[in-house]
Amino acid sequence: MKFETKAIRIQTERSQHREHGTPIFPTSSFVFDDAEQMRSLFAGEETGNIYSRFTNPSVREFELKIAALEEVTDAFATASGMAAVFAVFMTFLKKGDHVLASRALFGSTFNLLNNRLASWGIEYDFVDPKTPESWNEKVRPNTKMLFIETPSNPGLEIIDLEKAGQFSKKHQLIFCVDNCFATPYLQQPAKFGADIIVHSATKFIDGQGRVMGGAIAGNKDLVNEVRGFCRSTGPSLSPFNAWVLSKSLETLAVRMDRHCENAMALANFLGTHAEVSKVNYPFLESHPAFHIAKKQMSQGGGLVTFEVKGGLQQGRDFLDAMEMLSLSANLGDTRTIATHPASTTHAKVAEEVRLEVGITNSLLRISVGLEHIDDIIYDINNALKKSAQSIN
Repeated sequence: MKFETKAIRIQTERSQHREHGTPIFPTSSFVFDDAEQMRSLFAGEETGNIYSRFTNPSVREFELKIAALEEVTDAFATASGMAAVFAVFMTFLKKGDHVLASRALFGSTFNLLNNRLASWGIEYDFVDPKTPESWNEKVRPNTKMLFIETPSNPGLEIIDLEKAGQFSKKHQLIFCVDNCFATPYLQQPAKFGADIIVHSATKFIDGQGRVMGGAIAGNKDLVNEVRGFCRSTGPSLSPFNAWVLSKSLETLAVRMDRHCENAMALANFLGTHAEVSKVNYPFLESHPAFHIAKKQMSQGGGLVTFEVKGGLQQGRDFLDAMEMLSLSANLGDTRTIATHPASTTHAKVAEEVRLEVGITNSLLRISVGLEHIDDIIYDINNALKKSAQSIN
């Protein structure tokens, strides 16, 4: 089956009620036919539901869809995207281990590496996403993992997945990719050697700003290790959220087509605007990794970043001048959202680190929604004009 068909047709087995749409299973626990079945399930000799912290039919449907769409053998769902990232680190890293990570990371992932993991004796080094040939210099005998985002949040840096996969295989590292911005519809990292793929399902997978969730996809053996960690520690996804996310996957392809179409049009518009000094979008030929993006992504995604010529003050005035766009730290919604990363998502990252990955004080991130592109451009154009007037 093709992507769109899998996203719609993979469902929990129909019950005796012959429902067309999958029901929700809002239960904390399950009953057993007899004492032997109960023993067998707890011993892992038989598969089935025991307790919703471990497994739940609504959650399992979502997991099976994610695995199928990423073209891997299994997946495990968590309560949020950061719960997924944390679970991967805690499952495969221990005191004395070393992890390599792209310097272009989401702020919370950076803080997790810099503050939490460091305090638990897990070391890390950043690698430059632009120069994979330099990564060999950072490898140590205790290096266990390579963790990257591509496209990155919010700088939209693109990392060559093929080279990253070859590098990880050469050094016997677990290769983990945060695929949140691309979604499995635009990019499937496992095709390039990724062992683990993580998602914040809160973003484009939900697509309507309703629920939170995360996912960890990969080969069955690695995912089972993650499942064992999460079974004990409890970052479980609620059945209701899982049901919403599974339904959301049914429209992921058509939504992402519109997100990408609108984002490309907005990037082209901003590229000629008098108040804009720089535009960043993976499928613009001006993007430094345009050819890599075209190789590993089917479209450029739903995020556009740009810098205003008037610096921080104009950026703030632009946000205040918007009339239709939402001012929010979220992304991947049907509604177009504007964010100032330096003062929000990456505020706790040191300024010198932010600047290294292009997060300047004048950088604005637009999560391009599904409204008519003319209305999106109209609001952004007006806000740019008003913000320019305010600083002159």
